[in-house]
Parts: sequence; C-alpha cells; structure tokens
Amino acid sequence: MSSPARHGGLDGGRIPLTGPRAGAAMPLSVAERTTMLSHPLQWRSRYQQRFASPQTVVVQPTTWCNLDCRYCYLPFRKLKHQMTEEAADALAQQVAQFEDIDHPIGIVWHGGEPLAVGQQKFAALLAPFEALRREGRIHHYVQTNATSLTDTWCDLLAAYDVRVGVSIDGPAAVNSARVDLRGKPAFDRTLRGIKHLREHGIPFSVISVVGTDGITMPEELLEFLATLECHSVGFNIEEIEGANTGRQTPTPVQAEEFWRRTLAWTREHGGTFTVREVERLAEYLQLIRTGQKAEWDQRRLDPIPTISWKGDVVLLSPELADTQAPEYGNFVAGNILDQPLTEILRGAYRLCYVRDFLTGLDRCQAECEFFDFCRGAQASNRYFENGSLTTTETNYCRASRQALVTALSTLATKETTA
Repeated sequence: MSSPARHGGLDGGRIPLTGPRAGAAMPLSVAERTTMLSHPLQWRSRYQQRFASPQTVVVQPTTWCNLDCRYCYLPFRKLKHQMTEEAADALAQQVAQFEDIDHPIGIVWHGGEPLAVGQQKFAALLAPFEALRREGRIHHYVQTNATSLTDTWCDLLAAYDVRVGVSIDGPAAVNSARVDLRGKPAFDRTLRGIKHLREHGIPFSVISVVGTDGITMPEELLEFLATLECHSVGFNIEEIEGANTGRQTPTPVQAEEFWRRTLAWTREHGGTFTVREVERLAEYLQLIRTGQKAEWDQRRLDPIPTISWKGDVVLLSPELADTQAPEYGNFVAGNILDQPLTEILRGAYRLCYVRDFLTGLDRCQAECEFFDFCRGAQASNRYFENGSLTTTETNYCRASRQALVTALSTLATKETTA
C-alpha cells in the first residue's frame, strides 16, 4: 500500500541550509534536553512546540487488500477485519469536539484497500461524518488501487465529495510489483478504474512508489503519469519498513539523479501536474525569497492520529499501526471506544515513543544541516531502519529530502556556470 500524508535561480547556485544561526544560542545537547525535560510539564511544553492540532485523521476501514504488492509494509493485509459502524460513529462525534481548528480536517480512508469493504459498508462508514462534511469541517480522502472502481462507486464518491488518490507506479513494466493475490498484474484494472474517474469528472492525485526500476527512468515515468490526467503526483522512494524488509531500495545517489531529472522535466512541462515534493521545496524557497521564512519556521508537525479498524489510535506515522513493538506498547496511544480522541491527543506527550521522537527531533535540529527544510525524519523510518525513535538520519532522509535539495542545488550550479 502506498502511504499518503510535499526553480529558479538561487544565490550562488546554492540553497541556504541551517546550521546554528548567527547570533543564536547553540542548541542544547541531547543530555541537556533529557535533563531539562524530565518533568511531565516540560515534556508537554516541548510537545506543544513541535506539534499542532491534527490536520489529518487516517482511518483504516479494513486490514484486507485485494492486491499483494511486493513492497507493501502492511503485515495483516490478508486478514479481513473491518471497522464497525459504531467505531466510525464514535470517531465522527470525537472529531466534532476538536477545538481551535481553522481548517477542515482531512479524514483519510487508507487500508488495506478501503474500497474492499464494498459500497454499502463504505457508505455506512461515511454517514456519521455527513453533518461535519456539510458544515465544511471535514473533507474525505481515499487512497485506493482503483481496481474496484465502477460507475456506481464513482457515484458514491461524488455524492460524499471524496477526494481520490490512486496508487500506480508507472507504465506496466515499472508497475510490476503491484500484483493481486494470485500474482497477476493489477495494471490494466487500475487503468480501467482511472478511466471511470475521468468519465465521471472526478479529479484525482497519484502516489507512485519508486523502486530500483523506476528510479533510473524519471522522464518515462512522468510522461506516463501525464497521460493519466491526474492533478498531482507524489513520489515515495521505496523504503524498508513494516513487512517490507527484504527488497533492494534505491540509493541516495540514484535518488539525487532522479530528483534532478524530475526537476528539469517539471520546469519544462509546467502546468501538466504538480509534483508534491517539488511543490514543497518551491514553497520553502519562495518564503525565503519573499522574507517570510518565519512562517515556515513556525509551522508545527501534524500528530497524524491513525485509527485502526478496531478503534486503536497510533500517532506520528500511519506505518506504525499494527507494528509489534513491546518496548513502545505497539505504538497504541488509546482506543476511541474507551477514551475520546481529544483526550488521547492531550496526553500524547506522556507516551514513551512520542518522547523518544521529540528527543530525535532535537538531535536532528542540532546536528543536521537539512533540518530547516526537512523538519525531521518520519517516525516510522527511524524505527524500522534504526530501531529507535531517538535516532536521526535515515535512508528516507537521504533519498527523499536531502537528495531533493542537493539535486536542485546541483542543477542551479550547472546553470549558473553554463
């Protein structure tokens, strides 16, 4: 499953990266941070400095998926557990209690394969949120492999104004890891689903997992995606996480070349669609150029509460759901059938794994020149790659954040010296 939820001339051809700022105090050491934050109220203060109220709530309507993608991180994708309507109703009531929210909350239905529950069940899960949707307080999103999409599915998605993301990795040869439970390619079925979306006028985005095949052919990948008529694309460089532990993944050197060529293509084909990662970097640079960098610096992280099919709540990364990690209580922060989500979020700073992540973020800020743009590695990558959330750099950092920045810097340097 693909997890949802990122030009121009530069001074001297380089992108400004942070070390300690002139005139600013040197960052505290990790030991100093730990000592300083030994009291619960200090942990709460630190959490509030790093994290905002949720912008996104990820919801798992089912563990099951009708595909068996070779890089999937989900350990229980062959089990047919489904969320109950009781859990969906409880979640809708609790989202309604969110305060001080000045934007619609994204309710992201993310599997398994969300549409595998069937139209009747999916409609029943959406129904408790309908008053919130009509009031403009939430938007629905679904990340799907599109193989189940039909005219009637499109009618249902349109009725609830569900924003659609499709998982497809590129042309057939590059999409070969996406197979069904019998090992048969899903490519043609996904294209058929996309055709239904277009015929019904439903806009959609794409998430593509870039593995060792696609990493060497960005132009072919981008040209193919342009034919789909999606409005945006996000590239997830394949990672080692969850159940995906044995495959070779792209190197940072390959990733930098991929991003350099992607940047060149997007500049030449501007307006075709947006690339999530390029847009995020462009926004960062635009704020710097216009003297608004403080706005970027003031942005806080989304705790991304993820609600499992049985109501368990996992924070920080959807990929941590269903992970067996006794040292972190399997990352479960609570259950919405026993405790309101707002209360669970208020107590997030008490969780061992959240505290470890805060320590890791402090270390990133103190040690990494890319932190100003990156804002810290994903929690799941720290755990699956390094075994601890207190660690810093991961291959995700190197391939998806650092390589993007250095690619733009290299491209700008070549242009200024040409």
